[in-house]
Amino acid sequence: MLVRGCAELTARERCQIMQIAGSVALVTGANRGLGRALAHSLAERGARKVYAGARHLVKVTDADVIPIQLDITSPQDVADAARRCGDVTLLINNAAEARQSPLIGAGSLEAARAQMETNYFGTLAMCQAFAPVLARTGGGGIVNMLSIVSFFNQPSIGSFCATKAALWSMTNGIRIELRPQRTLVLGVHSGYIDTRQAADVQGAKHAPADVAALVLDAVEAGHEELLADERTRNMKASLPRDLELIYPEIERQWKASLR
Repeated sequence: MLVRGCAELTARERCQIMQIAGSVALVTGANRGLGRALAHSLAERGARKVYAGARHLVKVTDADVIPIQLDITSPQDVADAARRCGDVTLLINNAAEARQSPLIGAGSLEAARAQMETNYFGTLAMCQAFAPVLARTGGGGIVNMLSIVSFFNQPSIGSFCATKAALWSMTNGIRIELRPQRTLVLGVHSGYIDTRQAADVQGAKHAPADVAALVLDAVEAGHEELLADERTRNMKASLPRDLELIYPEIERQWKASLR
């Protein structure tokens, strides 16, 4: 695991370093997969309250969370959540839309728009709505769940990759905007996680509970970036030479898939 934090900042500038115990957290997309693991881990570590946001409340079945109707693409749902959850000290933006859709081969913009609407605009709406809440509760923290594909584009999921790259850029921007109110902003990049979204992926996948543990550890340490595995670290390290080190293999895989 590689993390980057705000230790180089002065005491006046330093972001909030939180304790999970006693916190009040809201997790989006909390009805399954990584979101459910994050909500459960928060409760296990002593969070005072865990709001579990989901599009369909009937799918939130855990007794240790508070279900919240929350479609992050709905301005009304986002505004209602900010009013109802006015005691939140930690916002974890986990909800995402993932589709197997290339960029050119998709044939229309429908999949690209749907994924950008959730992964970028929906997450930004949550950050805008809850920034004042976090300011009132002492600064707190925001966690944005990004991906290894923030760093490159895989054509078979080209639109999804583009949304995560946009979300990475947005995460770095809101961190600067929210520094004066001492809100920690953590961007999490990880390889494949063993959830429904990665059901068709062959090869190694992280257990959701393991990633959840890394995320909460990073929050408590006050880190601003989490690179959760060796492959993700290698990908980011390769960015200065991505056309040479990353894309030839991606192109080879793409051509093989077409055959």
